[in-house]
Amino acid sequence: MNGLLLWGGLIGLTLIVEGLLARYEVLAYSVGWRGLITELPPDLPYARGAAADRPPDAYLVYLDGIGKRQFRDTRDGGKLVQALIARAPELRVLGQVQPYSPLAAPLAQRPVWAWLRRRAGLLLFLHNVMQTFVAADHRYRPIYNRAVGNQIVTQLQLAGYQPDSGIPVVLLSYSGGAQVATGAVEELHTQLRAPLLLIMLGGFLNGANDLTHAEHLHQLTSASDRIERIGTWIFPERWRVVRRSAWNRAIRDGKVTVHRLDPATHVGPRSYISPTAQLPDGRTHLERTADTAIELIRDYCANRAKAPG
Repeated sequence: MNGLLLWGGLIGLTLIVEGLLARYEVLAYSVGWRGLITELPPDLPYARGAAADRPPDAYLVYLDGIGKRQFRDTRDGGKLVQALIARAPELRVLGQVQPYSPLAAPLAQRPVWAWLRRRAGLLLFLHNVMQTFVAADHRYRPIYNRAVGNQIVTQLQLAGYQPDSGIPVVLLSYSGGAQVATGAVEELHTQLRAPLLLIMLGGFLNGANDLTHAEHLHQLTSASDRIERIGTWIFPERWRVVRRSAWNRAIRDGKVTVHRLDPATHVGPRSYISPTAQLPDGRTHLERTADTAIELIRDYCANRAKAPG
């Protein structure tokens, strides 16, 4: 009994500390204590895929799940990014954005967190989980959205994006990255006037962010994705009865299309981006997810090219 109380106390204290740390970055950004980090490691390009000597068909920004803690791709997210680059060479792909850091400061490069990663790596995931809830909190959400939206704008411009160019920007998000993607819409529209397409993979989001300036949102989901389903339960803005929420307005406006990727799970050996789990048609879950995203992007770009004016 005493042991359970001790563990309960430690977990509770950890959650409190994590909650305070997660809020610190938002506050530091809002009062200007620290500036946005823009430089990448010397050997990491600002974009991969389509060459910089001509405009790509679209810029694709990948916003990873809670495992993201450095500029480089995570193990699983990196497989998806590589599959997208290999299958769609016409896209310019950015994977370095830090969805869980308003200051774009990777956890892996902070001395204390580097020490923790060797001894208590779970805390890094917990930190990013708390950041997701900070991004969804109505008290901090506007600042968080502006901070990460500005981070995405900066990285896009460093990768060659020109405001008012009309080249589409695709925000492909996984899990908690969907909260950040929907929150970045207004900043990207304001600063870049870019056509915006959102693709959510197992999206975990509160549904409160305004999607007026997103041209469309594709929701890739599965009946076996329990984590995504939790998001639809715990956030009232995702409930159908809250008809005036931003999410439900987007659905009524015909901006949300659902695509089933059954029987994929959120994480694990049968996840959306598993390179080993196979489908009846012989493709892996990773291949199907990449093919689906690319097909949606190409259809979107083709329809824009056909549109008058």
